[in-house]
Amino acid sequence: MRAIMVSAQGGPEVLEYVERPDPVPGDGEVVVDVAASGVNFIDIYHRSGAYPLDLPTSIGSEGAGTVSAVGPGAEGVAVGDTVAWASVLGSYAEKAVVPADRLVPVPDSVSAELAAAAMLQGMTAHYLTHSTYEVKEGDRVLVHAGAGGMGQLLIQLAKLKAAKVYTTVSTDEKEKLAREAGADEVLRYDDFAQALRGTIDVVYDGVGKATFDGGLEALRPRGLMALYGAASGPVPPLDPQVLNKQGSLFLTRPTLVHYVAERAELLRRASDLFGWIGAGQVRINVSHRYPLAGARQAHEDLAGRRTTGKLLLVP
Repeated sequence: MRAIMVSAQGGPEVLEYVERPDPVPGDGEVVVDVAASGVNFIDIYHRSGAYPLDLPTSIGSEGAGTVSAVGPGAEGVAVGDTVAWASVLGSYAEKAVVPADRLVPVPDSVSAELAAAAMLQGMTAHYLTHSTYEVKEGDRVLVHAGAGGMGQLLIQLAKLKAAKVYTTVSTDEKEKLAREAGADEVLRYDDFAQALRGTIDVVYDGVGKATFDGGLEALRPRGLMALYGAASGPVPPLDPQVLNKQGSLFLTRPTLVHYVAERAELLRRASDLFGWIGAGQVRINVSHRYPLAGARQAHEDLAGRRTTGKLLLVP
């Protein structure tokens, strides 16, 4: 099979398109013929060394496809099943080995490609809006980077909860995409904090350094900041007294793995997500598809903020 390997951490040039032996499933594992794998900022963190990994390694944390082999002790899955996963390394490949208990079934109403596009960002949007801060009708929600794959999903899920959604974008083209996703008000990054000061119930921030201080300013007293990413760079150390002075604010830095640690929770979030997609209540905007050999270009485009919506590698 062909796969993307990383032997040294660094820029996109370290992504190597190589031939590897076909994998064999171990105890409790399954081999999946990959239909598509998602491209996410966490892949850039793994590649660059921001999140160190043992090398050499394959990367990619999300995908979907058809089960081609089942290892001993792997329960609840059979050859021919369409399945999807997130937070499992090795998805940038023609074949992936995935623990059976990390797989979720993909219903007939959702294609394998859409499932691959939905898993990591979709379940992240689910836990952020349903668990980290449970959005309620009438809540004022701020979503940064509303034209991106995560931003569009967060807007849609907050609107399913009947919230009023504000979002930030950088261009008129991206404003159009954010409004199509359902945003009520679209702002530019340079003036959002002043426009919203002290009025927002929850801020969902995957941008990080460039938007963090303004997001705190936008929150109402006892509002919550969910910092789930750092596309613009990591947030510098924070004196907790800032949270006190700006209204007894709450700050959390969540990650998906802690919100799907139990299999029942994983299945519930995936089932909700696929149900909304199948019913047309949530739309996944796959804006760019690259061949597996194009992983370097995908990383360059994502890091350069030249894309909107979801990026996929298609073997």
